[in-house]
Amino acid sequence: MTTILIVDDEPTARETLLSMLEGCPYDIETAKNGIEALQKAERLQPDLVLLDVMMPGMDGFEVCRRFRSTPSLAEVPIVILTALDDHASLLRGIEAGADDFLSKPVDRAELRARVRTITRLNRYRTLMEQRENLRLLAERLMTAQEEERRRISRELHDDLGQALTSLMLDIRTLQANLPAADAALTERLQALYRQAQEISVRVRALAQDMRPPVLDTLGLKEALQAYCAEFGRRTGLQVQFEADDLPPAIPDVHAVTFYRVLQEALTNVVKHAQASRVWVDLTLEGRTITLTVQDNGCGFDTEKPHPGGLGLAGLRERLILAGGIFKVSSSPVRGTILMARLSLPEKAVEAEA
Repeated sequence: MTTILIVDDEPTARETLLSMLEGCPYDIETAKNGIEALQKAERLQPDLVLLDVMMPGMDGFEVCRRFRSTPSLAEVPIVILTALDDHASLLRGIEAGADDFLSKPVDRAELRARVRTITRLNRYRTLMEQRENLRLLAERLMTAQEEERRRISRELHDDLGQALTSLMLDIRTLQANLPAADAALTERLQALYRQAQEISVRVRALAQDMRPPVLDTLGLKEALQAYCAEFGRRTGLQVQFEADDLPPAIPDVHAVTFYRVLQEALTNVVKHAQASRVWVDLTLEGRTITLTVQDNGCGFDTEKPHPGGLGLAGLRERLILAGGIFKVSSSPVRGTILMARLSLPEKAVEAEA
């Protein structure tokens, strides 16, 4: 059944709209303010929102903007109900993302006709179903990719790593059995040992980058913290990491996405930012996890991609495929701030509770 959410701070106005739609085949819910509207909309996923403008605290324009900035609600049709009929107010509604307007006092026949037309088109449900199908397909592809990374990482670490370790032990055995007078051969074997050792270090680093074991054994928070510490030691960059406690049942796609974002973000800082310090924050608010990476570097023009650089575009695409939000802001004064945000499925939060 079609679900309609009525948002108005006036009880009389809510009752009036309910009576106007009485007898129609709709499941109608109400909210008395913007906060309640957003909370109910997340849970109900309505097919249409009838939204009053003049509300205390958060007006209808701001509520509309909040809907449009929330991935799961971004395509919900919104009809603004307002007594304001000036051009500036209508323009504000359009800029906030409203689909249509009705002037107060609302005419019963016009209201029913508008609602019937919008719900018949069912644009929102169609878009959401298509988006969900694409998201599930992208999730399966990303999962398959990560499984392949995990397999290659395991083979690098176990098979190739053990083979190199065996080779180094054999070289040491040969060195121990050589006559002491054969200095040239001893030096040659030592050079081979050093080469094998360097290769072993590179293989371990490659296996770590392909699929960090700590991501599977300890979880997202600890994996990001370990990567920040190791990256700081390796590059000399001061990396400060802070994180909220996270639910244990974070989907693998989410965890891997955040890890890849951090890898690319820190790599870009070293390559381009000329920064001396980076702040990494992982926060949890409700069901939303946000990763923020900020540096004190030289900044860049976000409208002009770095020549030959596909890193940020790749991150944005990865976040979109995972159903999240990716934003970058930058200036020479405050450096660059990168933000990646994903919403957890309800079962992940319920598992924590």
